[in-house]
Amino acid sequence: MRRTVVTTLVVALAAGAVGAALMPRVPHLGGQVSGDPDLAGAVRSAVPDPKGHRGLAVALIENGRIRTAGLGDRDTAGRPVETGTAFEIGSVTKALTGMLLADQVAAGVVRPDDRLGGTWPTVTGPARDVTLAELSSHRAGLPRLAPGSPLGWARIVWSNVSGGNPYAGQGVDGVRSAADRVSPGDGRGEVHYSNLGPSVLGQALAAKAGVAYPDLLEARLLRPLGMTATVVATGPDDLPPDRAHGTRAGGRPLDPWLGAGYAPAGVGPWSTAEDLARLVAATLAGTAPGADAASARFREDDDTRIGYGWFTTRHGDREVVWHNGATSGFRSYVGFERATGRGVVVLGNTDRGVEAIGLRLLGAPEEEAGSATPMAPVWIGVGLAVAFTFLGGLSLFGTARRRELDRVTLLAAAVWAFAYLGLGHRLGDWSVVPAWLWPLGAALSAAAVTLAATRWQALPAVDARVPWRRLLSVASSLFAAALAVAAAIA
Repeated sequence: MRRTVVTTLVVALAAGAVGAALMPRVPHLGGQVSGDPDLAGAVRSAVPDPKGHRGLAVALIENGRIRTAGLGDRDTAGRPVETGTAFEIGSVTKALTGMLLADQVAAGVVRPDDRLGGTWPTVTGPARDVTLAELSSHRAGLPRLAPGSPLGWARIVWSNVSGGNPYAGQGVDGVRSAADRVSPGDGRGEVHYSNLGPSVLGQALAAKAGVAYPDLLEARLLRPLGMTATVVATGPDDLPPDRAHGTRAGGRPLDPWLGAGYAPAGVGPWSTAEDLARLVAATLAGTAPGADAASARFREDDDTRIGYGWFTTRHGDREVVWHNGATSGFRSYVGFERATGRGVVVLGNTDRGVEAIGLRLLGAPEEEAGSATPMAPVWIGVGLAVAFTFLGGLSLFGTARRRELDRVTLLAAAVWAFAYLGLGHRLGDWSVVPAWLWPLGAALSAAAVTLAATRWQALPAVDARVPWRRLLSVASSLFAAALAVAAAIA
C-alpha cells in the first residue's frame, strides 16, 4: 500500500509538471500600438482587464472627426493590429441589413409592411405573411435559427466543440427552405432576437433586386460610403489578406465563419474600424443610405427600443444607438449617441466582449458599461473549464474503487479521464479560471490512472452476465471519448 501511494504521488507530480508546460496560454492585450496614440491610451484605460483580449481595433467619432487606433496582436504570431486590419463583425451586419431595408423603402422598391411572400415569392410557407419591418426588428416570431435535422444539429455541436464553422454549407436555398418550414410563433409582434429573421430579410431584398446579397450591400451601402475594406466572405478565397485571426479568450484558435445563407445576419462579413467609422459618421449626419433605420420604432423593454436592425438603449442619462456582434473568436461593438455627436467602433479578435470598452469611450457610467457585456457565455466557459478538468479524474477514482469491476470498464473510464481533460483545455474560459487549475486536473487524472493500474492484473476482462452488452456499452463509450479527443486536438 505504501509503495502504491508513493508511486501515485510521483506520477501525479510528474503529470502536474507536464501539465504546467501544456496548460492553456491565455492571450493578453499586447503593447503594440498603431494610429492615434491618445486614443490608444484611452482604450487601455477603458479595458477593465487586458487578460483575454489579444488585439483591438478602435475608432472614435466626435462631431464628424474620426480617430482610429490599433492595439495588441492580430494573430498568434504577434503581428500588430493596424487601423486597417479586418475583423469579423458578426451581427453588426444586421444593422447594415436594416439600413438596406430603409434604403429600399426610400427608393420606393418595397414598403415596411410588405409581406415576405410578396418580396420573395419562392417562399410559400406560413412565414410568407410576416412583414419586412417585423423581420428587421426581430418581431416576426421566427426562431433564432432554422430548425434542423438531428444530423444537422450534431454537425453544429461538433463545429462548436472543434472550433469549426457551424454555418458551413448553409446557402441561400437553405435559408429559403427554412423560411418555408417555420411558422410565426406566439411571440410575433414582440422582440425576440433571431438570426433567421434578418437572414430571410436580406435574402428577400436581394431576390427582389435580382442580385446576390453581397452585391446589393456593395451597391447600395458600402460603395456610396467608401467602405472599400468591407467584404462578405462566402468562401475561403473571399477572406481579406492580413486579417485578424480569431481565438477564444482562453487562447484556442478558431476557424472563420463563412457562408452565403446567413450573411445578412453576420456570417461572413469582415470590416475595419476605419470603414465602420465612416458608416457611423454618415449615420449620425443622416447622409448614409438607409440612415433612418437607426430610428427607434418598437419597444423591447423599459430601457431598449429597436428600429430596423439598430437597438437604442438608455445607459444612465445617455441614449445610445448600437449593435454588437459575436462570432467564433471575434467580438464587435458599434454605437453612437445623437445628443453628443459621438460614436465608437470596437473590434476584438477573441471571444471576450468589447461592449463595455465602447460604452466607456462614449462616456457611459462605469457600472452601466460593465453590465452591457453578456455574462452567460462567460459562466458557461467557467463551468466547462472546472467541470471537465476534474470530472474525468474523479470519475476514474470512483470507478477504480468499485468492488465489482472489469478491465473493459476500467479502460473506458481511463480514456474518459484524459478526454475530459482535453475538453476542459479546449472549451474552458481560462481567461477567467486560473490556468494553473488545469495541471492539477492532469495530476488528478494521472493519479487515478496509477491507482487503476494497480488493480488491472486482478480484474477479469469482462464481468457481466451478458458480455456482449457490456462490450457494446464500453465500445460506444470509447467511440464517444475518441470523438471528444479528436475535437480537443483539432
